[in-house]
Order: sequence, then C-alpha cells, then structure tokens
Amino acid sequence: MIRSVIGIIERRVHSFQIRTVAINVMEPQMKQWNLSCEDIKNGTDNLMSNIKARYDKIAALQPNELEKCLDFLKETHREFDTMSGFYEFPSQVSPDDKIRDASVEAEKSLSKFTVEMNSRKDVFDVVCSYNDTITPPTAESKRLIARVIRDGKRAGLHLDKEKRDGVKDINTRISELQIQFQKNMNDDKTCLFFSHDELNGVPQEFLKGLDQNEEGKYKVTMQYPLLYPVLKQCSIEATRRKLLITRYSMCKDSNTEILEELVKLRHKKAALLGYDTHADFVLDARMAKTKSNVKAFLEDMVAKMKSPLKKEFEGFLKLKEEECEKNKEEYSGVVEPWDIYHFMQITEKQQYSVDNELLKEYFPMKRVTEGLLRIYQDIFNLRFVEIADHECWHEDVKLYSVFDKQNEQFLGQFYMDLHPREGKYGHAAVFGLQPGCELADGSRQPAVCALVCNFTAPTADKPSLLYHSEVETYFHEFGHAMHQICAQTECAYFSGTRVERDFVEAPSQMLENWCWEEESLRLMSGHYKDESPIPDDLMTNLVASKLANVATTTSRQLVFGVFDQDIHTKDSADTAQSFSNAHLKVMGSPAPSGTNFAAQFGHMAGGYDSQYYGYMWSEVYSEDMFQTVFKHAGVLSSEAGMKYRTSILQPGGSTDAIDMLKNMLGREPNSDAFFKAKGLV
Repeated sequence: MIRSVIGIIERRVHSFQIRTVAINVMEPQMKQWNLSCEDIKNGTDNLMSNIKARYDKIAALQPNELEKCLDFLKETHREFDTMSGFYEFPSQVSPDDKIRDASVEAEKSLSKFTVEMNSRKDVFDVVCSYNDTITPPTAESKRLIARVIRDGKRAGLHLDKEKRDGVKDINTRISELQIQFQKNMNDDKTCLFFSHDELNGVPQEFLKGLDQNEEGKYKVTMQYPLLYPVLKQCSIEATRRKLLITRYSMCKDSNTEILEELVKLRHKKAALLGYDTHADFVLDARMAKTKSNVKAFLEDMVAKMKSPLKKEFEGFLKLKEEECEKNKEEYSGVVEPWDIYHFMQITEKQQYSVDNELLKEYFPMKRVTEGLLRIYQDIFNLRFVEIADHECWHEDVKLYSVFDKQNEQFLGQFYMDLHPREGKYGHAAVFGLQPGCELADGSRQPAVCALVCNFTAPTADKPSLLYHSEVETYFHEFGHAMHQICAQTECAYFSGTRVERDFVEAPSQMLENWCWEEESLRLMSGHYKDESPIPDDLMTNLVASKLANVATTTSRQLVFGVFDQDIHTKDSADTAQSFSNAHLKVMGSPAPSGTNFAAQFGHMAGGYDSQYYGYMWSEVYSEDMFQTVFKHAGVLSSEAGMKYRTSILQPGGSTDAIDMLKNMLGREPNSDAFFKAKGLV
C-alpha cells in the first residue's frame, strides 16, 4: 500500500515485499514497545495534531517567506514517517489481540488523515509558488519539490473542486478497504485436520511438529511453513486437492467484495484524473511507463515459457501416472493446480538428486543466520552488533545495530522476528520503521526496520531447520533490510526502498544468487548435529538445481502479473473468473472451481495493484547486475559489494532507477543475463 500526505509517502509491500512505517530510534539501542491501547490512541491523535499544525504553517507562508517551505516539508515528512508506524506496526506483530485491534484503528485514523492532508490545495499552491520563484539548494531538494508537485497532481489538486473532492472521497474509501483486506487475512484461522494415512509421504519428523486433535488427526494451517511442505510431499491427491482449494478459498467471502470494489474505485479515480485505466495512472510514474509496454513484456515472457513449460508438465504427468498406479488412484491425465508443487519436488529429487528433507538438516537457523550476517557484513563493509538486553513485542525477536566498518558511523538498526505465531503477519516482509535522513541541524537520523518472516519453527527435539527455499527468502528479505539501512538520503521522502515500484525488488532479487553459489553456501550451512559441511555431490546437485522447474516457477509469477493487469485495465472485474482465466492462459488449466485466490492475494490491496509485473521486470535488472559485477569479481568481493552499496543502495529513491543501473553497469541494462539464468539461451 502507498499512502501520501503531499509528499509523505509510506510504502507497504506485502508478501515477499517491503512495508514502511516508523518508530523513533535515535541511538544505537532499542526503544520501548510496551504500548497500551490508550498509548496507541493518544499517540496517534497527538501525531495527527502535530502534522496538521505543520501543514497549516506551510499553507500560511507569505511570498516573502517561501524560502522556509523546503525545510518545513522535509521536517514534516520526517516526523510523520518517524512516528506513524510506532502505532501502526503492532497490528502486524503483537501477540495481544487487543493491541493489534488498537493498532488497526490507529492505522485507519492515520490513513484517513493522510488523505485529508493529501487533499490540501492550500499547501500544494504554496509548494508550486516555491517552485516558480526559488531554486532549491541541492539536486535532491529539487527532486523533492518536483515529486511533491507530481503527487499533488496525481491527487487531483490541480483540478476543479468537484473533481478534487471526488478523488479525496475515493482515496479515503480505498484506504479503508485496503486496511480491512489485510486485517481479514491476518485474522484468518483456517485449518484442516488429516489422519496419518491422508498425509502419506509427509516425513514423520514434520508430523511431530503438528498439533493433533482428540481423534489424533494432524492440524495443518494455511501458514506457509505448514502448508507447503504438505503440498510438496503428500502423495495423496485428495489431501493436496483439499488443501489447495481451502487455501485458494481463504477470505473469499469477505475479501472478494472488497477487492472488486477496489477495482471499481481505482478506475473511477483514474478517470477523474484523465487516465483511461488505473494501469495507465499507476504506470505513468513507473519505469515501464505504459500498459502497452507491460502487456508486451508479459506476453513475450508467456510465449517464451510455453515450450519449456509444456516439457516440464509432460514430466509431471509421467510422475503422476506412476504415483496414481502405485496408490491405486484414478489417473486424470491432467496436471492439476494442486499437483504442481508435489511433482516439482519429485522432479528436483529425481533429476537433480536433491532431497530437500535431507538438505534442510544442513541449514539450521542459527548457522544460516550467522552465515547471512557474515556475508552481508563482509561484502558491504558493515559491522552488526546484537543488542542482547532489550524489550520487544515478543521474546523471540532479536535486535541488531549496524555500523559502517570504515568510519564506525552508526547507520541504523534492524529487528528479526522469524517464526510464525497466531495473529502475526503471515508472509515475509521488511517493515521500514524509521527513515534514515538528515535532521534539521545537519546530523543524521538512523534508519530502523524489522524483518518479519514465518520460517519453519523448532520442534521439541530439533532446532529450526530451513528448506533451501526459505534460505533464499531469508537472503531476499534481508536485502530489503540493508536497502533501508544503507540508503543515505537527505530527505525522508527518498529513504531506503522508496524507489520505483517496478525496481524495488531488484536489489534483493540480486542477492538471492548467494544462495546458489558454493562459496557463499558453505558459509551459511553445516549439519545441525555436528556442523559437518554439505557433501560435495549434494552441493553440486543443489547448485545445478537452480534450473529445476524454472518454466513452472516463472509461469506462476506470470499468472499473477497477467491477472493484475487484466483487472486494472477494466472498470470492473469478476476477480475469481479473471484469475482463473489468467491461470488457464499461462498454465494451461483454470483455477479450481469455486475458489478465488485473489481474495487472499495481499499484493492487490498492499501497494502492488497494476504493478505485480514488477517482480519479473526487476528480475531482468537483478540478473544483469549479478552477472556483470559479482559473477566476474566474485560473490564475496567487498570491492563489488561497495560498488553495489554506493550505486544502488545508498541513493535510495533520490536517483532514477535507470540512472543507478547505468552507473553500476557502465552501460544500458539488457536482458541477456536474465534469459541465461532461465536457461533460455
């Protein structure tokens, strides 16, 4: 979700994504998180009062006082971004449902407030007057003024009052709906119970970690660490079918209506602002620029994946036929949606000799975390210090301070909240909690963020053991954290990950490559019993398996991108039918009848509307950066790492993404490395 208050932009990217809110941490130590419901309510009210007073001050500037406008804007942005999430973030992580509810109410109040501030034409007019009469002192300040004016126009502040009020009313309703959509997902407690026989193929060690009911049946929730191991390993098709259909039906009754209202509202707003569709409105401010460019990109990718996808599905069908014969089940001759993860897993094991259950024994959480922290410190020339004595929202959360190793400058802090629990945000995300930026006195405010994930939890007799895919997610999300910490912008507006949305994933996608290189894998792995290394043959097979099922995994992402563009290039949508059509177009089969995956597709209410293509779009750039800089210099090269840190991470959003890329690559980016990584050249 993106919220703006005449230049106050709050980015929240859900599910493998970034989310930006804020707390006030000014020194290399933690702050208190023991807020009461009353603290949240009063703090929210005080913040809104303070920010309104700041905007009133800007609106009251006379022509001979306009030089004050820039500093007033910067400080207003900083204060809001530094405090708002202190009251909003608990809704995602607090174990106390009353605190979560109070935090949701704070988010609703702040969301409505931001729309009100975003609709202030008096402030917009003053900023325009400043732009017409005064030259900002720095390039970043000039960019800030230009962006604030652009945001004002995208909020309709240059239009007549009737249209301005229409945009304001729509923005208010959109914010309310998006908050409710996410709350419905966080509150969902859907689960299923299965007998031991119904979970045939699922390892006994995994089953030990599941709760059981009075009948001895195993409880499987819709949380990733429980759902996907069963979908991948259970040999009983009926069980997989029931699980996937249940997952695809989550929040269907509550969120389908919300999403379809959002589609209508977004289109109506775009029309008021002079755009043909919501996609046209959104993409006008992105790297892709137009919906025709995005359509061409997606269609080209779908076409390139057709042949390799067909080949992979033919392999899945052979495996399915064999399994059906073994289990004495009827063979349908079709790769169903609930079959995909299962036969991907078997293919990986048979063709590449990668046993993920065996492999995860070499990825205990403690060892992976130690290796991850070492790698990031070494390549980016940083020093992490764990803050051992701190209070937080949960006892499992860890806190680290980050310093520049060269000059010992304190850059910021990050929290790590890694395992699932009831009521917690259900995916993997980095929440930016405080922007790193300049203060009014010229000193710097450090950045703060929280890594919130749902990795496999420890059991009674084993530590947390990560699947390789979880290790990859860990590296990806931690890359977002480093983007938040390492950015060194003047303005809160441009801090951290506040780049174009169709580039925001590229920095972290590039860092996923460290999970596929032997040199870095050795540093983050070791058997949980004796720390012995991954055997050479298994390591060789793991690295080679990067190309396993690549057409299937790529096509899955394309389904989401095609669906997103379809619903946001119309004035209304039947989201269940649209998703099923996209699944049919890309994967060759419709989504399961009676389901609606879109109702729990958090991206569509979390800031990725008409922008999901960005995951694939940015991957083109991520592979170009990796192959051009790190593959040549070495994945542990601090020289390459510092070049990346200064060229890509340090500018935050103060420079256009395309210029950052050209600065790092020394040329225009291209897609050669991307297609090589997909095995298509």
